[in-house]
Amino acid sequence: MRAIRRFTVRTVLPEALAPLDALAQNLRWSWHTPTRDLFASLDPQLWEAVHGDPVALLGSLAPRRLEQLALDRSLVAQVHELDADLQRYLTEPRWYQTSCTAPDKPAAIAYFSAEYGITAVLPQYSGGLGILAGDHLKSASDLGVPIVGVGLLYGAGYFKQSLTRDGWQHETYPLLDPDNLPLTLLREADGTAARVQLPLPGGRRLYAQVWLAQVGRVPLLLLDSNVSDNDDAARRVTDRLYGGSPDHRLQQELLLGMGGVKALRLYSRLTGAPRPEVYHCNEGHAGFLAVERIHELIEAEGLAFETALEAVKAGTVFTTHTPVPAGISRYSADLIAEYFGGGAELPGIPLEKVLALGAEDYEGGNPGVFNMAILGLRAAKRANGVAQLHGKVSREMFHQLWPGFDVSEVPITSITNGVHAPTWVDPSFVELAERHLTREQLESGEGWRLSPEEGGVSDAELWDMRHRLRGKLVKEARRRVRKSWLDRGASPAQLGWTDSVLDPDALTIGFARRVPTYKRLTLMLSDPERFTRLLTDPERPVQIVVAGKSHPDDEQGVGLIQRLVQFADQAGVRERIVFLPNYDIAMAQTLMPGCDVWLNNPLRPLEASGTSGMKCALNGALNLSILDGWWDEWYDGRNGWAIPTADGVEDPAARDQLEAAALYEILESTVVPRFYDRDDDGVPRHWMEMVRHTLATLGPKVQATRMVREYVERLYSPVAGYAHALDGPSDHRGADELARWKTRVRQAWPAVRVDHVEADGVADVVKVGDRISMTAYVSLGDLRPEDVEVQAVAGRPDEADNLRDLIVLPLEPAEALEGGRYAFRGERTLDQTGPFGYTVRIVPCHDGLAGYTELGLAAAAQH
Repeated sequence: MRAIRRFTVRTVLPEALAPLDALAQNLRWSWHTPTRDLFASLDPQLWEAVHGDPVALLGSLAPRRLEQLALDRSLVAQVHELDADLQRYLTEPRWYQTSCTAPDKPAAIAYFSAEYGITAVLPQYSGGLGILAGDHLKSASDLGVPIVGVGLLYGAGYFKQSLTRDGWQHETYPLLDPDNLPLTLLREADGTAARVQLPLPGGRRLYAQVWLAQVGRVPLLLLDSNVSDNDDAARRVTDRLYGGSPDHRLQQELLLGMGGVKALRLYSRLTGAPRPEVYHCNEGHAGFLAVERIHELIEAEGLAFETALEAVKAGTVFTTHTPVPAGISRYSADLIAEYFGGGAELPGIPLEKVLALGAEDYEGGNPGVFNMAILGLRAAKRANGVAQLHGKVSREMFHQLWPGFDVSEVPITSITNGVHAPTWVDPSFVELAERHLTREQLESGEGWRLSPEEGGVSDAELWDMRHRLRGKLVKEARRRVRKSWLDRGASPAQLGWTDSVLDPDALTIGFARRVPTYKRLTLMLSDPERFTRLLTDPERPVQIVVAGKSHPDDEQGVGLIQRLVQFADQAGVRERIVFLPNYDIAMAQTLMPGCDVWLNNPLRPLEASGTSGMKCALNGALNLSILDGWWDEWYDGRNGWAIPTADGVEDPAARDQLEAAALYEILESTVVPRFYDRDDDGVPRHWMEMVRHTLATLGPKVQATRMVREYVERLYSPVAGYAHALDGPSDHRGADELARWKTRVRQAWPAVRVDHVEADGVADVVKVGDRISMTAYVSLGDLRPEDVEVQAVAGRPDEADNLRDLIVLPLEPAEALEGGRYAFRGERTLDQTGPFGYTVRIVPCHDGLAGYTELGLAAAAQH
C-alpha cells in the first residue's frame, strides 16, 4: 500500500459564532462550567460522543448545523457574552497584581514538569504529579501569577487501560493528533514551524517543534520530536510518557530541561513575552534546565562555569515529590558521558562539572550514578517537599548532602499540595453552595457552619446533594462496568447483573490512584471473609469503587490489579465492589464527588502528599486514611478517620495484617454505624456534622490557590530577590563575587576549627531565668570573621548524644588574637526546662547564601 499523506480540514465558523474558536482553544473551558454548558448545548449527543472535547465538537458539526446555530440570537448573544467574560478573565488585574505584597515579585516564572493533567482531552499525565502540575497552572491563572509552563507532548500520552478476561491489565497506546487537540503550533514569522534542536551522540541532532496550550492566562509549551527532520529514533523520543530504555528516558529529560529552556527563548522572541526570572523544576525530570542555562551564560556572556552556576542557581526552585530513592531518575555516569563528554562536550562545561552536579559523592552513594534529584538540589537556591511529613522524609533522605548538620537543618522546606476547586468540585455542589453562601463565606469555610436560619445549607439539603452525587457515580459505574465486561469478551446476554451494580443508597467508598506496591491496593483483601461480610451486610451494606493504573513494567503492581479484579469478579460480591478501567480525569470528576468515604492506605511514610482525598473533601466526603502525606498534618479527629499504623513492625506481611485489621475495625465499629444512624427524617445528623466540619476546616486549606500563594511568597519571590541581587546591572557581578568567595572558603576550610570554648553560668543544674555566657576561640586560617558565623547550638541530647529541637545562637566577634585566631562571644537567658546540651560550630556566612547550610560546611567543636 502507498504511504498516506495526512492533513486536517478545519471547520470554518460563521462570523456570528467566530468566538467559539477562542473559547475552544483556551483550556479555561475545562474548569468553567458556563463555557462547557454552552458547547454541550450545541449538540448534546455529539458532545457526549466526543467526550466533552470542544475542538472535536466544532470539527464534527456540519456546516448546515453551524448556519442554523448562527441564526439563534439567544445563542449568539451567549457566545459573545462568554467570549467577553474570557477576555476579562485574561486581562483584568487579579491577586498577583492587586494584593500580593511579596517583595521582588518576578515578572515571569517558568514551571517545568514532565507531565500535566489539565483535562482528559489532553492526556499528558500518568498520575498525581501531572494532576498537581495541571492544578498549579490553573490556580496560577486564577490568581494572575505570570507563569509559563514547559513540558513534552507525548504522541500516545501514558496508555489506555483495559482488562483481559482473566483480569490482567492490558495497555494500548492510541496516537494523538495534535491538530485535533486544543493546541496551536508555535510558528516563525514566515509561517514555518518554530523548532529547537539539541545535539545527540554520534553527530546526530534532535529537533522538536513547540505546541502551545493556553491554560487560562498561562501558556503551556509542549515540545514534540515527531518532526520530519528527525531520524526514526529521534522522532520516537516523545512517543509516550515514562516508557522506553534508560537512553530513551534520558533523551526525554534532556529535551524537557535543555530543550525547554530553548523553547522559552523561542516563545519570548516570537511573542515578546518577558524572559522568566524564576525557574521552577517540578521533580528531577527537568533538572537539565540548569545545564542549558549555564551553557547560555557561558556562550553569550563568557562567564566562568562557577559564576554561571551561581547565576542559574539563584533563580531556581526545586520541588521533590518522591519519598523513596527508587522513585528518582538515576543514570549511569557512562551514559551521561556519552551526551556531555568527548565530542559532545559543551564549550566551557567539562564533563566532570556536569557529573559533579548529579554525583552521589557521599557515604553510601553510588559513585557510578548520576542522580537527577541531586542535580535538582545542587542547582536550586530553594527546595521543598509537598507536605510537612514529606519535607521531614526528604530531609532524612538527602541528609548525606549536608553531613555536618542535623537532619532538621537540611535546607528542604515543605509546601503542602492543593487542588484546583473549580476543576474538582461537582457543578451541582457549587450551585448549592453559591445559592446559600457568599464568596467570603465559602473562601473562609465559615459558611458551612451556618444554620438554615442564618442563611446556611440545611443538613437535609446537603444530604440530598450527597445522594444525588452518589447516584451519578452509580449510574456512571454501571455504564463503565458493562463496557469493561464487553471489552473482556462477555456477551450482552450475560451482563444483566450490571444493571444492579452498586446501590445509590449504600455507603460508598472510593479508592483510586496509581498502583505502585506501597499504595497497597489489595490491603482491603487481607481477610477476604471479613471483607465480604462488610460488603454484603443486608442491613448496612458497604460498596467500593476502585480504579488505577500500574506502570506496565511494574509486575507487582500489575499483579495487584489482577488480584483485586478477580475478587471483584466473584458473583457474591460483584454488585458491591467494582474495578473501573482507564482511570483518568474524566472518571475522577464523577468518582470523587460521588463517594462518601475516600480510602487511602499507603505504607507510611511513603505517600509524598496525595491529593485525591482533598478533592473528595471539597465535595463533602470524609477521608479514611493512614496518617501519611497531607492527612498527617490536617487530620483533626472530626474530619474523617485515621487508620492506626504498625510502625516498627519490620515484617511487611505482619504489618499489612495489623493495619488491615485496624481498617476493618474502624469500618465495622465507627464508619458504617455512623453512616446508617439516621433520624426520623432519614438524615444521619452525626455524619453531617463531620461533613460540615470537613467543608469548613479542610475546604480553605486544600485549595491550590493557597498552595500557589505560598510558592509565590515563600519561594518564587525570595528566589527572584537572590537572582536580582546576583545579576547586578546585568553583568552578573554578584554571581562572580559569590562564586569566587565560595571557592576561597572551600579552599580555606580545612584550616577552620573551634579551638576552645569557655562558658560562664553553666552547671549540672541551672534554673529557668539564669543567664549563661559563652566565649569561643576559633582559628579561621585565611578567612576573615565576616566570612563565617560562629554558632552556639543547643538542644535536648538523645541517647546517641545528638542534639534535638535545636536552638542556634550566633556569637558576635569580640577580639582578634594572633595567628588567625579570634574570640566570639554571646549570652542567653534560659527559658526552657529539662535536659540540655550545647556545642559550638563555625559555618560560612555571606549575604548571597540562602542559609548557613548552603555550602554543606561546618566545623564543630571537638569534645
